[in-house]
Amino acid sequence: MILLGTAVNALGVLGGGTLGLGVHHLLRRGIPERFSERIMEGIGLCTVCIAAGGILSGSKTLVTILSMVVGAVIGEWLDLDGKIAALSRRLEERFAKGSGGSFSKGFMTATLLFCVGTMSILGSLDSGLRNDHATLFAKSVMDTISACIFASSLGAGVLFSAVPILLYQGSITLLANVVGPYLTETVIAEMNTVGSLLLLGLSLDLLGIKHLKLMNYLPAMFLPILFCLFL
Repeated sequence: MILLGTAVNALGVLGGGTLGLGVHHLLRRGIPERFSERIMEGIGLCTVCIAAGGILSGSKTLVTILSMVVGAVIGEWLDLDGKIAALSRRLEERFAKGSGGSFSKGFMTATLLFCVGTMSILGSLDSGLRNDHATLFAKSVMDTISACIFASSLGAGVLFSAVPILLYQGSITLLANVVGPYLTETVIAEMNTVGSLLLLGLSLDLLGIKHLKLMNYLPAMFLPILFCLFL
């Protein structure tokens, strides 16, 4: 049952998201647009708060800068944002036609929020190395509540973030013996800093300040593993 923690986390997101989606469909007709806008702004401000807690977790500024710059180049070259956006549109056409683009925003928002952070990494390592799922169980409770809230505002896209959770946390868990020695406290702190910067960028989008192609920055999340070996 090495993947139990990750499985519970993904199921929690599905359950919470389904409940939130039910609320979304039940109340959507009666919620004026101005209330929806305030809810989105509130989520954006909460994201700023989450990001602020992790941005200063690292101490190697050069690692952060190099990770963001090199990661952006890699992501732009691979056009990750375009590919993921295209996948989101196909899923939207099949499962949530007529959602007005909120599906893609819900999917990307929830994916970043649920996969970025030290609990995802440390919890997955604990599951893989010690078969201890306590951290991921605690994360599951928080993610379930968050999924309910986000799905009630952003729709069905939030539910599909369960797939990246399975892939991301499941990979770390299964490869824990291989990647564990490289994921030192310093590396995890730097990864958390980069991930928190991505959350800050996400908050700018949710607040309507600036749209960033955040998925093109995803490679930056993993580059501290390399740069911390030399810096």
